[in-house]
Amino acid sequence: MAHKTGTVQIRAELCKGCDLCVAICPEHVLEMTEQMNDKGWPVVTLAREGCTGCSLCALACPDGVFTVYQHTGQQEAAR
Repeated sequence: MAHKTGTVQIRAELCKGCDLCVAICPEHVLEMTEQMNDKGWPVVTLAREGCTGCSLCALACPDGVFTVYQHTGQQEAAR
């Protein structure tokens, strides 16, 4: 079985800083930042390597901030 790796694209302009994604991430790779978006909300960032592309952050996010990419071998799939 191939080791799954992934990454996320974060649409900071949609983030409201609710922190649900940070709390649910099993790999602990997401963090809230002190950066504010144009609406004055703090935004989340992918703070370190280790994302598996599990999509839990996207499922928990009420605002559609995340596009999740999962890499297995040479294939890449957007979720």
